[in-house]
Amino acid sequence: QVHLVESGGGLVQTGGSLRLSCVASGSGFSLRSMGWYRQGAGKQRELVAGITNGRNTNYVDSVKGRFTISRDNAKNTVSLQMNSLKPEDTAVYYCRMLPFGGSWSDPAGGSWGQGTQVTVSS
Repeated sequence: QVHLVESGGGLVQTGGSLRLSCVASGSGFSLRSMGWYRQGAGKQRELVAGITNGRNTNYVDSVKGRFTISRDNAKNTVSLQMNSLKPEDTAVYYCRMLPFGGSWSDPAGGSWGQGTQVTVSS
């Protein structure tokens, strides 16, 4: 069973930056697609950014140009650099390792971290 641990959340003012990191235990990290999801209060969980094992990336429209996802396979780490943060980015951010053949939009399967809170004050 893979264990994912996120870090880097916190409180930041509008326009500020944060960098989230997620470290995965176990082997096979380099073979798996990884994603960052978020869930705001009263909202559904959504995919924020994803990166495949081939380093192809995708982003939700609302964060394009502001967020960057990256991975370091040597350290079993996936990161999310968040710049120009807005109050609407406030949410709990989750790291996810997709199952083989899994879908970004289907939350079933794979492994999830415990989440890290990001709060952007106006």
